Amino acid sequence: MIVYIRLIALLLMASSSAHAGIDETVDAFFNDYLGWFASLIFTSVPIGEANFPLIAGWLLIAALIFTLYFGFVQFSKFKLAVDIVRGKYTDPNHQEEGEISHFQALTTALSGTVGLGNIAGVGAALAIGGPGATFWMILVGIFGMASKFCECTLGVKYRTILPSGAVSGGPMYYLSRGLEERGLKGLGKFLAVAFAVMTILGALGGGNMFQGNQANAMLVSTFGLPDGYGWVVGVILAGFVFSVIIGGMPSIASVTSRLVPLMAGIYIAMALVVILTNTDQVGPAFAAIYNGAFSAEGVAGGFIGALIQGLKRATFSNEAGVGSAAIAHSAVKTNEPVTEGLVALLEPFIDTVIICTLTALVITISGMNSGPFDGSGLTGVNLTAAAFQETADWFKYPLAIAVVMFAISTMISWSYYGLKAWTYLFGEGRINEIIYKIIFCVFVVIGASISFGAVIDFSDAAIFAMSIFNIIGLYFLMPKVKDELASFVSRIRSGEIKKFK
Repeated sequence: MIVYIRLIALLLMASSSAHAGIDETVDAFFNDYLGWFASLIFTSVPIGEANFPLIAGWLLIAALIFTLYFGFVQFSKFKLAVDIVRGKYTDPNHQEEGEISHFQALTTALSGTVGLGNIAGVGAALAIGGPGATFWMILVGIFGMASKFCECTLGVKYRTILPSGAVSGGPMYYLSRGLEERGLKGLGKFLAVAFAVMTILGALGGGNMFQGNQANAMLVSTFGLPDGYGWVVGVILAGFVFSVIIGGMPSIASVTSRLVPLMAGIYIAMALVVILTNTDQVGPAFAAIYNGAFSAEGVAGGFIGALIQGLKRATFSNEAGVGSAAIAHSAVKTNEPVTEGLVALLEPFIDTVIICTLTALVITISGMNSGPFDGSGLTGVNLTAAAFQETADWFKYPLAIAVVMFAISTMISWSYYGLKAWTYLFGEGRINEIIYKIIFCVFVVIGASISFGAVIDFSDAAIFAMSIFNIIGLYFLMPKVKDELASFVSRIRSGEIKKFK
C-alpha cells in the first residue's frame, strides 16, 4: 500500500508538469525501485526458441494436479454445476447465510475475468503463437476449471459472516484458518497477509488503472476524441464505479448480474455474425487451429511457441488459481460450500473455452494473422478490432462499447477483491471501507488520465504473485474439498438433498 501512497504523492508533486512528464516520472519510479519485482514474478526460462514464464507453469501444474485429484470434476459434475446455477438445489423455503445468489456470484466473478484478456490477450496470443495457440488455450482453460472448484469451495467453507449479515471471505481466510487447523498457524498467517497485500496492489493497478486507461484509449481511437481529456473519462468512470461499490456486495452483484450477460451477449453476437457470414471459412479455421497446435510452421518458437502462448493467455485470462474469484464466491447464499465450488468451475469454461475461442475464430477467419507470427504486425486489441472490421467497419462501435463495459465490470469486481483484502489487514468497519473506496476511485481517474508502462507491469506481477501464496495453501487444504464433495454427492444420491425445480 505504501507503494501506491507514494505514487499519489508523486502525481501531486508533478501535477504542474506536462502530461508526458508525469508519465515518465511515475514510470521511472516503478522501474527503478520495483522493476525487480515484476522481473522476478515473470521469470522465464528458454525452451527451444521460446521463453516459458515459470508463473504460468506454476498455475498449469496446479490445474493438472487438481484435475487428477478431484477425478476430472469439471467433466463428471458439469451438469450438476449448471443445475445449481439454475437454482434446482436451492430450497425456496429455507433461509441460507450469505448475500447473493449462485448466479450473481458467478457473474460477479466473471466480470473480473471476462474482459480485455478475451479481446487483447487472444489477439496477442495469435499474433505470436498463430492459430494453434487457441487449441492450447482451450485445453488449459478446461484444466483450470478444477482450480476454480477447489479455491471457491474453500472460500465459502472458511468465510466470516459479520453481525450485519455481510460476508468476508477468500484466500485470506482459508489460508489462515485452514492451515491453523492443520497445525500450520504461522505459515497460514504469512500466506494470508502476503496474499492480501498483493490483492490490494493488483486491484489498484491491473484491476483499476489499466482498465480505465484502455477504456479511454478505445474511446479516443474509435470516436476521434481529442487527447488530454482522459481525466474527464476517468471522472465519469469513477463516479459510476463509486455509485455501485458504495452499496457493498448486494449492489455490485445486482449490477454485474445484468452487465455481464449484456456485455458478453453483445460480444458473442458480434462474433457469431462474423462466423455466420463466413461459414465457408469455419472448417478451415478449425483445421488451422488444430494443425497449428502441433506443427506451428512459421510460428515464433515453433510448436513450443504456440503452446506457450496459449498457456500464457489462458492462465492470464481466467485467473484460475489466482484466488481472486474465491473472494466473490464467498458471499453466496449457501450452507454447502462445495455447491459454490461447482458453480465456479463454469467460469474458465465461459471465459476461455467459449469467449476466447470465439475471438480466435474471428481472427483466424479474417485472415488478419496469416503470419509472420512474431508480433511485428497487428497484435493485441488492434488485431482483434481489425478482424471484426473485416466483416463490417461499423463493428468498431459496438466493440468499443464492449471494451468500456468490460473495463467497468472488471473495476467493480476488483474493487470488491481489494476491499476484502483491505479490511482483512486493517479491520472491518464503515470508515475503513469508505477510505478504501475513495482511494480506489481516485486511481480510476489517474489510470484514465495517464499512460503507464512499469506501473502496469508491477500490478500485473502482484496479481500473479497472489497465485504463489494461494496455491501453496490449496495443496494443504484440497483434502477438505474432497471430503465436502464426497459428502454432498452422497447426500444427493441418498435423497437427503433434493431438487426443487
